[in-house]
Amino acid sequence: MARSMPLVSTIFVLLQLLVATEMGPTMVAEAETCEYKSKKQTGPCVDSTKCSSECKTQGSTGGRCRGIRRICWCTKECVTELRESM
Repeated sequence: MARSMPLVSTIFVLLQLLVATEMGPTMVAEAETCEYKSKKQTGPCVDSTKCSSECKTQGSTGGRCRGIRRICWCTKECVTELRESM
């Protein structure tokens, strides 16, 4: 029993170090897809492919026609918040 005590103590300390390094908050940015109206589109949007192409010229990742009034909405990835992750 006396010989196994140092081994048990060593394993216990190593496990504590492992757990301690995994603990603590880290900041995580959550990415979401944001939408905004096209700045250049005039009139009703009838072709989502053309809408997407127009949005890409405005620096967006894409776009689509939607809504009752058929407006071209551009999409872009945006960071919404920073949160702590455990």
